[in-house]
Amino acid sequence: MSTVTVFASPSSWIESDAVAQCHRVAALDGMTHVAGMPDLHPGKGAPIGAAMTSAVLYPFLVGSDIGCGIAVFPIRIKRPVPERLAARFPDLDRPVEAGDLPGYGWDGEIPAGHTEGLGTVGRGNHFVELARVGEVLDAGHARRLGLAGGDLLLIVHSGSRGLGERILRAHTEVHGAGPAPAPEAYLARHDEAVRWGSLNRRLMAARVADALGAAPAEPIVDECHNLVEVREGAYLHRKGAARGDGRDVLVAGTRGTPSYLVAAHAGADAGYSVAHGAGRKMSRADALRRGRAKHTVEELRRTPVGSVVVCGDRQLLFEEAPTAYKRIEQVIGDLAGFGLATPVVTTVPLVTYKTVARGPKSFTPRRTG
Repeated sequence: MSTVTVFASPSSWIESDAVAQCHRVAALDGMTHVAGMPDLHPGKGAPIGAAMTSAVLYPFLVGSDIGCGIAVFPIRIKRPVPERLAARFPDLDRPVEAGDLPGYGWDGEIPAGHTEGLGTVGRGNHFVELARVGEVLDAGHARRLGLAGGDLLLIVHSGSRGLGERILRAHTEVHGAGPAPAPEAYLARHDEAVRWGSLNRRLMAARVADALGAAPAEPIVDECHNLVEVREGAYLHRKGAARGDGRDVLVAGTRGTPSYLVAAHAGADAGYSVAHGAGRKMSRADALRRGRAKHTVEELRRTPVGSVVVCGDRQLLFEEAPTAYKRIEQVIGDLAGFGLATPVVTTVPLVTYKTVARGPKSFTPRRTG
């Protein structure tokens, strides 16, 4: 019989609709366990912030943005003044041409041959952020990652930019929300989208480092939170849940609050997973309506922590306002309280990039050699 466990304390904001979705998923043929994370919230057809184990592979449980994840890159910048750096961010709505990839350190094949949207961030809750390390909460883990208070980091949250959607649509047009009739074939395409998402995060980090006059670096964290893996003979689906089996994970706050880098050590009851962020507590429509009544655009472009938000889309500013999300401190407290993760450091935003205003802005790719 399938079971459901939600790893959230009584004081956490967990919508009944999200819990109901967990139980509906648990009732699917072949399901054995659904683990809800403390950032659990309702999604389209399936909960977001959940790890779902089954003898059957269900593509709709992973969703359309296969390969979405968060990567963290060290970066060195002298005198990081947020306003000046915000003006230097490249246009991450504009793709990189395939021929320019060697200039950003990539000369391999592009997974699935998918050239659309290379080096772009996308919309929704995706972002690229320049942040500094705030509190060091576990000195041993921080030293292992080479981090100290005040260090600068680039945090990149994005996915497979249309590739995952194409893969899911090919399935749903024939099978709807049903299982994959040929799991190996789906997994082969799925794995390409996961690799593509990781490549895309590296490209964006290289683009931003180049624009800010810094050297590109390898990520110290790069964890996907929309994927399925074969584990112990079963399919472990994750939708908005990061792999938590001995990995380092950046659990994103909001653009007006810290994020937390954690050392994850979640077990089977939690689907070997941890939360991937604060989790929405308002729908986009509610955030837009309430935000317009409480805030101006100018207020939302300067956050309570003193950071700058680069976002030319006014509607997106309101939809992604910090008040639309749960308290990240509560999410982290639950992860630690249930023994799923150890907080290592906080990261405090300096510049958060969402999207630029449309215009003639251009960029020059880094050249090597």
